[in-house]
Amino acid sequence: MLKMLESLGLKHLDAEVYLYLVQNKPQEARNIAEALETYKRQLYRSLKNLQRKGMVNVSQERPARFSAVAFDKVLDQFIKANREDAERIEENKEQILLTWRTEILGDHKG
Repeated sequence: MLKMLESLGLKHLDAEVYLYLVQNKPQEARNIAEALETYKRQLYRSLKNLQRKGMVNVSQERPARFSAVAFDKVLDQFIKANREDAERIEENKEQILLTWRTEILGDHKG
């Protein structure tokens, strides 16, 4: 599963944190850091990345508890993001090719 998550673009630690949260009840950051034998600073960076990607929820209580978003929802988000990226490239294809030809290949005819 780690390799599969990494193939979706996750950093190794992000994938480890997500899998840990999937397999455990909501956890405080210090417990996650201990379990994964990582520094809290690295862990918080990873949790922020996962929150930004919509893969982790955080409680409002103090200390905060982190939990994994269901994997089917995570996959839907990845599909949507990649579809949007592909559409953006397709919409800008002609401009991208023009830029490539003029700036990289030196073809000033366009």
